[in-house]
Amino acid sequence: MLVPGTFLFVYGTFYPEKSRHEFECQFIIFPGKVPNKFRFEENAWWIKQAENIADFFIKAQFGGPDDIDYKNYRTMISLSGAQTGDFRQETDTISRLVYGFASTFLLTGDDVFLEAAEKGTKYLRDHMRFYDLDENIVYWYHGIEVKNDKEHKIFASEFGDDYDAIPMYEQIYALAGPTQTYRINGDQSIIKDIQMTIDLFDKFFLDTKLEGYFSHIDPISLDPRSDTLGRNRARKNWNSVGDHAPAYLINLYLATKEEKYKKFLEYTADCICKYFPDYGNSPFVQERFHEDWSHDKEWGWQQDRALAGHNLKIAWNLMRINSIVPKETYVNLAKKIAEIMPGVGLDKQRGGWYDAMDRTLKKGRESYRFAWHDRKAWWQQEQGILAYQILYGILKDDFYLKYARESAAFYNAFFLDHSDGAIYFNTFNNGLPYLLGTERFKGSHSMSGYHSIELAYLAQVYTNLLNIKQPLDLYFKPLETGFPNGIIHVSPDILPAGSIKISDVWIDNNPWKKFDSDNLTVELPNLNYRPKVKVRIIPV
Repeated sequence: MLVPGTFLFVYGTFYPEKSRHEFECQFIIFPGKVPNKFRFEENAWWIKQAENIADFFIKAQFGGPDDIDYKNYRTMISLSGAQTGDFRQETDTISRLVYGFASTFLLTGDDVFLEAAEKGTKYLRDHMRFYDLDENIVYWYHGIEVKNDKEHKIFASEFGDDYDAIPMYEQIYALAGPTQTYRINGDQSIIKDIQMTIDLFDKFFLDTKLEGYFSHIDPISLDPRSDTLGRNRARKNWNSVGDHAPAYLINLYLATKEEKYKKFLEYTADCICKYFPDYGNSPFVQERFHEDWSHDKEWGWQQDRALAGHNLKIAWNLMRINSIVPKETYVNLAKKIAEIMPGVGLDKQRGGWYDAMDRTLKKGRESYRFAWHDRKAWWQQEQGILAYQILYGILKDDFYLKYARESAAFYNAFFLDHSDGAIYFNTFNNGLPYLLGTERFKGSHSMSGYHSIELAYLAQVYTNLLNIKQPLDLYFKPLETGFPNGIIHVSPDILPAGSIKISDVWIDNNPWKKFDSDNLTVELPNLNYRPKVKVRIIPV
């Protein structure tokens, strides 16, 4: 294994000796057994990872698969998976976990994950959804407090950045889990909620004059310009514009193929390309704005700082959207981000992507400074892996393959908790887990089973279908009243036209021939029960 050309991690100590330093190795981590063969490029590596993470959360939240009841759900989960004394249930973290369960079912076909996804979606509808009869819209509570079997609904956000406001990103992520579940079962009540939440976006968050979406609205007047919003008054940011695509909108388009959702994706991508680049002043995009798109460099903790992960997330999602709305501006910005980011946001010595960085150089300095620390967050590793995987898969430039592999190697070497399960929130710069404060938890306001399983799902899609050219099986289980036109769309992600097709379909383990291979649709049989549909997708 230890041969020239092998990519590996070496952990050790530098000793000062005779005016120089000697490095003594203490242990080595091999991402693969031979050069250019990596475990994470096997055709089921990420599927197993998704399954293990989902199993962890089934046990942590419900005690196991036999009694999945979301009244027992808690936002805060300890390192080992124990629930804390906090009885807060936050809408976004439930929805993100539902996304994880639904995605794991798509990859495995294990009914326990679909049960968890569907029960979670129903719980969100029954407890977290508010239907505004006057405006004919749906919006979602921040969460509920559960005490002595009584629940107290919390409408406006109680998270520090968004206190006493309705933040766009909370409404966006409330749709993440239900939308992914809709892809599987076609539940018409889900699609109705999604459409009415988008109506909320268009009526109250959309800036019809100057483009984009406001980041916050007042919880009483639903006005983005209300003085009660304080520092969030008349603001726009990455989350309010860019998070639609990855959180729910791409999956909504995949499930419906409706033109209006394609146009919505194009609109958000155009706004990003038009307003976010700031390369005359910084290698990082600008993330916060005033109403007129002038730069907000004084907001809260962010000031004039960048998140490496948001830059990478832009590159990843522009390449996805480009496959249905081809534009040079999308590809050029994605490529520019991918070329710049290793020099400013990547730890080139140890691997892994950094967190928050100063956007500009201080006078007399050559290196961009960390905002607070040089730790590495799990979700930013996801953005780096997926950005470079899809760039390589579509453009076939080995430059992207190098960083896709290095990013995946660091993540798989250091973020997987082999003792207690699931994923660490943060690591030190050398990859060892950082276990202080809320970052020692496996569940919190910031962390649930979303980014880790989203990574596993899409990394397997990109690995099999764009990289190693292997089949990928996906599973669906439509309701009797789901997908009223009798057609289910089964594309795993937005990929280049003609790059994949259906080779085989099975319904309840029996071969089924009524499918459109190139258009990636399956005609469902007329049954009085829920069939399980297995679809084999192959690269072309």
